[in-house]
Amino acid sequence: MALTCPRLLPTPIVLLPGWIRGGVKLTIMSIRKRQSPEQSRAAALVAARDLLIEAGPPAVTLKAVAERIGRTHANVLHHFGSAAGLQQALTDFLAAGMLDSIALALQAAKRGEVTPRAAVDRVFDAFALEGGGPLVGWTALSRNGAMLDPLVHAIHQLVHDACAEGQGDAPAAMQRDTLVLVLLALGDWLLGEPLSLALDLPRDAARLHSVAMLRESLDRAGQRAAQFSGDGGA
Repeated sequence: MALTCPRLLPTPIVLLPGWIRGGVKLTIMSIRKRQSPEQSRAAALVAARDLLIEAGPPAVTLKAVAERIGRTHANVLHHFGSAAGLQQALTDFLAAGMLDSIALALQAAKRGEVTPRAAVDRVFDAFALEGGGPLVGWTALSRNGAMLDPLVHAIHQLVHDACAEGQGDAPAAMQRDTLVLVLLALGDWLLGEPLSLALDLPRDAARLHSVAMLRESLDRAGQRAAQFSGDGGA
């Protein structure tokens, strides 16, 4: 009677991260973790912000965002409904983040937790590095009132909050100075480099001027607060 050998099946090889074969390190792509709708939407907005900063408004498309986060076009479309929906959501996202960033910096400066220079740098960087500048340029050029509303509201809230605490004329002065600081930071992002070069000024000339202005504003607010404390607020 003929003997038959059982067919041998190839043994699967499982490669663990860090294994070396033939002098070449082998890696395994991690399995994409399931995200909640909120997490997926947040990741898409961060990707859209990065695209805006890196390549400008034309780069912010549903397809580009989907590729950046490793999702499908349909998945991103589901979250925002359309390209216009993505743009509006990005405007809301950046405006809120910019407001928080600037407000925290100014509040910390008021409390003496950071120097006026650190606070000014935070405001300028919100426009230069974190998408504030491209956002303003994008919304202004679009002439889309709906896109501009979140940004205008954010700046209005920032300036309003600047005078929420204080006495006498100090709040109004702080309000004006905050508005000027925001406009200086925006202008510096837009034309700061070529203008400072043309005028033979240091690149951070606008920041230095803003530091002096903010320091004077904080000193004035502190003096006014001390005066009201000393006379009982009369």
